[in-house]
Amino acid sequence: MRVVLDAVGKGRREHALPVTSVAFESGRATLVSAETAQRPTVLGLIASGRMRPDTGRVQLDGRTDAAALRRRVALVDAPDVSEPEPDVTLAGVAAEELMFAGRRSDPVAVRRWLDGHDLGDAASVPVSNVDPAARVSALCELAVLRKGVEGIVLVSPDRHGGDPAGWWGIAEDFTERGFAVLVIAGQASLPLVERAKRDETPRTIGRPRVRRLTAPTKGHRA
Repeated sequence: MRVVLDAVGKGRREHALPVTSVAFESGRATLVSAETAQRPTVLGLIASGRMRPDTGRVQLDGRTDAAALRRRVALVDAPDVSEPEPDVTLAGVAAEELMFAGRRSDPVAVRRWLDGHDLGDAASVPVSNVDPAARVSALCELAVLRKGVEGIVLVSPDRHGGDPAGWWGIAEDFTERGFAVLVIAGQASLPLVERAKRDETPRTIGRPRVRRLTAPTKGHRA
């Protein structure tokens, strides 16, 4: 699977999202930066087929098909859209996602799933207080349980704090399982991820790529 965002923008004079081009594909992790509170979510919605850009186009395997893109790409932890309520426990989040995926979601099944992903100790912790890397891992693992999901758009994992190498390593782990991964984060995360990439052992499936949003035209504000 390959998703290409070609010169997409949103809002009057692209205030909501400046014109940008980025691509992500199966077996690779791509990092793109987006600043301000709104733009990461807007970009995530567009990249996952859940919002139509005002300029440019989004193609899935060379075709424009927003419905297929929505089915095949999960939008993970996007503020105000797909992020879990902060006071819900991790077990509660898991139960809901297991139900949506058509899996057993009773307390025993939830406990078994959490234990199987080394998350049992965090079961009763409000998701807002879960370790940042564990949160990303849990939400991504739950997202790919849904039938037909082949890609992940992870929005603003850096907002939870922690070492960016943690969530970037998780993104890479999913690419080794064949998923396409796009991570949207703030500009400050780029050099930290680059350092993490230099420090790690080369992987066998592709080299992750770091992409930057096209800078907004002078005078534009979000």
